[in-house]
Amino acid sequence: MNIFLHELRAYRKSTMIWSISLAAIVVFYMSLYPSFARDAAEFTKILEGYPEAIRNALGINLGGFFTILGFYCFPLAFITLCGAIQAMNLGTFIVSKEVREKTADFLLTKPVTRTQVLTAKLLAALTSLVITNIVYIAAASIMMFQVKTEDFSFKLFILLSLTLLFIQLIFLALGIIISVIVPKIKSVLTVSLATVFGFYFLGMLSGTSGEEAKRYLSPFKYFETAYILKNKGFEASFLVTGAIIIILAIAASYLVYAKKDIHAV
Repeated sequence: MNIFLHELRAYRKSTMIWSISLAAIVVFYMSLYPSFARDAAEFTKILEGYPEAIRNALGINLGGFFTILGFYCFPLAFITLCGAIQAMNLGTFIVSKEVREKTADFLLTKPVTRTQVLTAKLLAALTSLVITNIVYIAAASIMMFQVKTEDFSFKLFILLSLTLLFIQLIFLALGIIISVIVPKIKSVLTVSLATVFGFYFLGMLSGTSGEEAKRYLSPFKYFETAYILKNKGFEASFLVTGAIIIILAIAASYLVYAKKDIHAV
């Protein structure tokens, strides 16, 4: 419990910054919706000038873009990218900071097992992400009701918003396994940005190619907003794939961390 609380306090500032930042992004974008809705015809002509592949990569579906939920999908694509960076940072930071700050030997001499240490750190990171999502969804909900021009399905809104948490969980797991496997990470941000943007561009390429199988290469394509809006649910195959990635990455992290040699210097 002490490790959990210590980690939670360590993430307090970053959690606050990320929560406020994501909330500010959705508030800003959704404040533009009334203008877009009023001039839908003109904006449609502009967007039609973009190649379909580019529109798909940006998450713009002209069929429902000017409904409030359709418009919400546009900033959500950028928000999930930012959220993935937050989660990747947390995951990569979990173990690597002890080596980088030369406190690993001190921590592991405490009367707790390595499993307990990793569990406490993982729970603290997960709590940070949950807090971020609560703040974000609360801000997005308030803004949606403020700017709506017609009624919308709140259930669908929640389903769309939960894609942020699901993608964050995947990148949190990936970050943890990287932090456990790599002996010494000098720059967490560099690793996080490289990994997240690498998967993001893979997702954009799979979106432009139109090949369904390539979507499995990037977690950003596991939760297509167009599919969620149309079918009022997630694609089971991609949901299962995401769950498998999380379970395998976390399980492997525990196995490696329990046996690896950890040096403070």
